[in-house]
Amino acid sequence: MAKSKVRYVCQQCGRAAPKALGRCPQCGAWNSMLAEMQATSRPRVRTVSGKPGSVPRRLSDISGDLDERLPLPIEEFARVLGGGVVPGSLVLIGGDPGIGKSTLMLQMAACMAQAGTVLYVSGEESERQIKGRLLRLSDTTAPPEGLYLLTETDLEAILGHIQALKPGLVIVDSIQTVYLPELAAGAGSITQVRESANRLQALAKGEDIAIFLVGHVTKEGAIAGPRVLEHIVDTVLYLEGDSLHTYRLLRSVKNRFGPTTEVGVFEMRSGGLVEVPNPSEAFLAERVVNVPGSAVAVTMEGTRPLLVEIQGLTSATSFGHPRRTANGVDFNRVLLTVAVLSRRVGLKLADQDVFVNVVGGMRIHEPAADLAVAAAIASSVKDRPLAADLALVGEVGLSGELRAVPQLPARLWEASRLGFKRVVIPSSVRREDGWPEGLEVTPSRSVRDALGVALARA
Repeated sequence: MAKSKVRYVCQQCGRAAPKALGRCPQCGAWNSMLAEMQATSRPRVRTVSGKPGSVPRRLSDISGDLDERLPLPIEEFARVLGGGVVPGSLVLIGGDPGIGKSTLMLQMAACMAQAGTVLYVSGEESERQIKGRLLRLSDTTAPPEGLYLLTETDLEAILGHIQALKPGLVIVDSIQTVYLPELAAGAGSITQVRESANRLQALAKGEDIAIFLVGHVTKEGAIAGPRVLEHIVDTVLYLEGDSLHTYRLLRSVKNRFGPTTEVGVFEMRSGGLVEVPNPSEAFLAERVVNVPGSAVAVTMEGTRPLLVEIQGLTSATSFGHPRRTANGVDFNRVLLTVAVLSRRVGLKLADQDVFVNVVGGMRIHEPAADLAVAAAIASSVKDRPLAADLALVGEVGLSGELRAVPQLPARLWEASRLGFKRVVIPSSVRREDGWPEGLEVTPSRSVRDALGVALARA
């Protein structure tokens, strides 16, 4: 029988130490080193696929369709994955508690079970709970015949059921609840998560089964054990959103089978997560026109252009140092924009609290929304609304210049399709064939020129 000893493992980065430490020497996290029991003799590794040992093969001798994917009826989900579910892939999906991870996975399982066998493994809910939720989401009295449910946390038993059933898709909800009995560490620890993910990866590659893992997140918003899991899996997805808003964004941060820039938009309703095929209209549906402090930015999420409303509000500060608050945009870029408006444009913001918000819970990561942020702040300071049919695109430099942004034709077509008549863009962009007709495009060299055009046409 193998002896065991105690070691201390950081729950943030997985760094192991022989003694207790108040702070992890690798990632710097405080009070993250937890004690775990470790076997002195490593357990014998078993091949879960049942296939003989691997041998080198010529790359030209490998057959099969490398682009083969299982069709996924949820188009927004399929877009993020790169076109569908890849057989033999290991996908990790994370998000805040209650954001809708289990709901999305259950909806996916019900859709995929219409054409094949799907096994849904749950370690957190009972069978009656899951069936009741599925019937509520699908609005039917009979679940799909191809959907199997397993409530189990012993990974050895789970692997045995998968090999016996041989489904085309397996969903494990969640990876932090399963455990290997041969390991002394508790479920959810770094050791258990790493070894469980390795076993599931070997099974997925050996049996050509697509496996989806649901992962919990830490207080910082990262998947628990991020460096451990993200290196093992093929795809990492995050379901983002605010529980106070109805929209959810499914974003890819790692994808070996597709782009990492795509995003899927869903709306949380009583019947589950519903696809939003036209997110721009949804984000602008409640926009109030002719109000100071409102501007429309044309952003890109992967290959999809999105129009979002950016609101800016300024008010005289009651403290010695004015506040700067950003919601949905990078805080540092808001500080940069405020500095440019103060120094290059001449707006007096030293005694003003500045608040910037992206409507609908959307998070903008690209600098192409800088001009819209600047216009929203300037509109609030001058108390003059922007034109209702005006959109803005451009990155703001420290000298007050506007810099070019990628994929401008796609942005202009989306603005034209939604009824916008005017768009302010950087002057460094050359006009190309294929720009929409009837859309008035105004090039501007600097932020000062762009704001002069935007505020003059109000």
